[in-house]
Amino acid sequence: MTRLLIVTDAWHPQVNGVVRCLDKVGQELRTIGYEVEYLTPERFWTMPMPTYPEIRLSLASLGEIGEIIEGFAPHNIHIATEGPLGLLARHYCTTHHLAFTTSYHTRFPEYVAARLPVPCEWSYAYLRWFHDAAAHTLAPTRTVVEDLKDKEFQHVVEWTRGVDADRFTPGPKSVYQDLPGPHLVCVGRVAVEKNVEAFLKLDVPGTKIVVGDGPQRAELEAKYPHAHFVGRKQGAELTAHYQSADVFVFPSKTDTFGNVMLEAMACGVPVAAYPVMGPIDVLTDPNAGVMDENLALAVQYALKLDRANARAHALKYSWASCAELFRRYLVPAFDGQEKAA
Repeated sequence: MTRLLIVTDAWHPQVNGVVRCLDKVGQELRTIGYEVEYLTPERFWTMPMPTYPEIRLSLASLGEIGEIIEGFAPHNIHIATEGPLGLLARHYCTTHHLAFTTSYHTRFPEYVAARLPVPCEWSYAYLRWFHDAAAHTLAPTRTVVEDLKDKEFQHVVEWTRGVDADRFTPGPKSVYQDLPGPHLVCVGRVAVEKNVEAFLKLDVPGTKIVVGDGPQRAELEAKYPHAHFVGRKQGAELTAHYQSADVFVFPSKTDTFGNVMLEAMACGVPVAAYPVMGPIDVLTDPNAGVMDENLALAVQYALKLDRANARAHALKYSWASCAELFRRYLVPAFDGQEKAA
């Protein structure tokens, strides 16, 4: 049985696209015979990330990371994040001449710059150094691949995402009956980098509903009393919120993909978004979603779209194909001597 170790600083109970993607890929690979082990913050003492306490930073040592890697003796190693665990695993692999792959999930430089006076160029220099040691760096869309290549990243390949089309399905509008329509829904972390306020500022008819939680929620909830903040939802409850939307509004300009767009479309909900990285590659069918620099205009046009077309577009993506592409890019860990030299 092939043993795969996935190292990630992002893991449960966090609810985000990185965790969902890595979890789903592991599930799919296990069905075809892989033994998948995750090296995550669950194993260590952690501390809250400054300005973002929902994210926990692992207080691990290089010795602990080495013991885990040696004990599992993986055939393949994938380092998914550039945080403390990813950094320690990278150091161990390069020191012991083990080949590995990495993935680029988050526009970390833009996230940092939104909170701290740190130039994006500095953060990208770190990320370039981090990923250039990998045999392949997996990025979620062609646009992200080209952007990273323009920034002189090496070995970047495209690795798309999937959606659980059995879980996210069309259904009755069961949640917002008491609210005036149309029902405009935004799902995700309520944080400055997600640009949720751009959604809340829209001058459009209907009710704005925010599904999710995060550090900016209290501020925005006080500032926009006519919007409805329902908190984080999971499972069937989350699906019901998607199904009850007339349009899914995706205001983020920093996401590399945006899994929530696929989930919404799988539930038959058209998407309105800005024409930026993420939506450009996901909303390739104009019958499933609308992109416009004027987000209010995108919402108006999205309201006219056929929900069946949104569902049909989402069905082009699957976690099985995502996992298969991931598998193809894996490299034998112990064939790294020549690369490391």
